[in-house]
Amino acid sequence: MTWYSREDAAERAGVEPYYLVRLVDLAILAPEEPDRFSPGDVRRVLMAKSLEDAGIPLDGVAAAIQRGALSLAFMDAASYERFATLAPETYQQVSDRTGIPLELLTVIREAIGMAQPSPDDRLREDEMAIVPFIELQVSEGFRPAAIERLLRVQGDCTRRIAEQEAAWWYSEVIERAAAAGKGPEEIGNVDLADRSAPLSEQAVLAMYHAQQARAWTANIIEGFEALMEKAGIHSRLERLPAICFLDITGYTRLTQERGDDVAADLASTVARLVQRSCVQHGGKPIKWLGDGVMFYFRDPAPGVRAALEMVDGLKAAGLPPAHVGLHAGPVLFQQGDYFGQTVNLSARIADYARPGEVLVSQAVADASQEKGIAFADIGPVELKGVSGIVHLLRAHLA
Repeated sequence: MTWYSREDAAERAGVEPYYLVRLVDLAILAPEEPDRFSPGDVRRVLMAKSLEDAGIPLDGVAAAIQRGALSLAFMDAASYERFATLAPETYQQVSDRTGIPLELLTVIREAIGMAQPSPDDRLREDEMAIVPFIELQVSEGFRPAAIERLLRVQGDCTRRIAEQEAAWWYSEVIERAAAAGKGPEEIGNVDLADRSAPLSEQAVLAMYHAQQARAWTANIIEGFEALMEKAGIHSRLERLPAICFLDITGYTRLTQERGDDVAADLASTVARLVQRSCVQHGGKPIKWLGDGVMFYFRDPAPGVRAALEMVDGLKAAGLPPAHVGLHAGPVLFQQGDYFGQTVNLSARIADYARPGEVLVSQAVADASQEKGIAFADIGPVELKGVSGIVHLLRAHLA
């Protein structure tokens, strides 16, 4: 095991050495030997500082530990090694050493959800592990805006995973143990934490790899499709299918304001409503996205009618309004998913639509000669991420 002197332990925890003396005097820290602190002791210092910063007096924490009502012994467990200590270098020093612009480097801490650091603040060890990835992108000439966007998305997604995992642990472990009358040493269930943590990380990483394979496949297929089109090789289908994207307006804001449980309930309700309309009109849901659904329809006209019914159904149920985009064209299918420019354009049309609108491309309107459906011309528009002009129409019931 690694051992630290009082000065080294204080430096890794980002406190003054006298703070450790205070914790020892309060018996919050109980090192085996004077001036010899373990990694678990350093984590206990970090936790004590967090408790104090949150307004919990250390005298009260010490009294609770002495009475056996609280314990910080669980901080020795291997699963708590993720409580990172401070690295030796500051943001300015890392920026000078790597060539990463300082303003881009500080995005690491912001993406994690913490306040923007100053140039003289030291990075944490977990933040240092992110630096080489940014350094690689900078050396390859990647745009800072693209690097920052990826960092912030990674931070937001992992935050939601961690918060939901914490809620899961609290309800399934801590509350159940407390209700059973277990003591502070048992409530944390260190053994279960040590067994579940690597399996949880393995599951998250496996899911991430599966998502990478799907996204990378989409990039490869769309790249091949563009090259084939440039070479004059086009898909020829007698009947072009339609891809439909339905997005829930304000889903992200609703999730942030009311939490993931409300979002999950909303997703379940939406799933029940849209499934019925989709299948009834010969379509099938392809994948459920964070804020909506992607559908495949063999014929565009039934897809338009289904979209109109879904939008009206969500409104009648008192749910947030949906906005929909449809485009008809050749699609590429692999492992249950659809790829290609038709899919991309459908998603962009949905992004352009306002709440309650069903917008379609000219190709969908031309193929939708079904009674009861009419189209209002919007005209040529520029869509984000789409080269050239796209002619759009607004679908409605005649």
